[in-house]
Amino acid sequence: MSHRNARLTVHGRRLLVERVRSGRPVAHVAAEMGISRPTAHKWIRRWQAEGESGLIDRSSRPRRTPHRTAAATEAQVCRLRRDRKLGPARIGPILGLPASTVHRILTRHGLNRLAHLDRPTGQVIRRYERDQPGELLHVDVKKLGRIPDGGGHKVLGR
Repeated sequence: MSHRNARLTVHGRRLLVERVRSGRPVAHVAAEMGISRPTAHKWIRRWQAEGESGLIDRSSRPRRTPHRTAAATEAQVCRLRRDRKLGPARIGPILGLPASTVHRILTRHGLNRLAHLDRPTGQVIRRYERDQPGELLHVDVKKLGRIPDGGGHKVLGR
């Protein structure tokens, strides 16, 4: 899906391509649609190279992250947190990492708060969290009154 400030949706891009294919100048079509000429040319080039699928929104997610911390290093950070209950400022110098990187790793693994860890074991405390809303229902009842056979006062009108 397009971002909120995008001028063109997928339908608008198709309209742009159709108007240019009908012989109208790209600059005129771009002005009508409220976009710049380079943007119009970009969508036309994508349509020429990829066809209809080139007009669909692409993911802005990075395709690769070459500087990501290695999985083994992340495991060491997590192990130090669980075993010795050290914070990012203490773990960083031990492993040669900045404290901000250590904090990001701990957050990613759900270990960023010492209060979330069980003191003796160092494991994450299991909460009463459920996958679906309403999956677990808890009701506290102070007392149950004696309801006569056939219903109570609302049914009998008393």
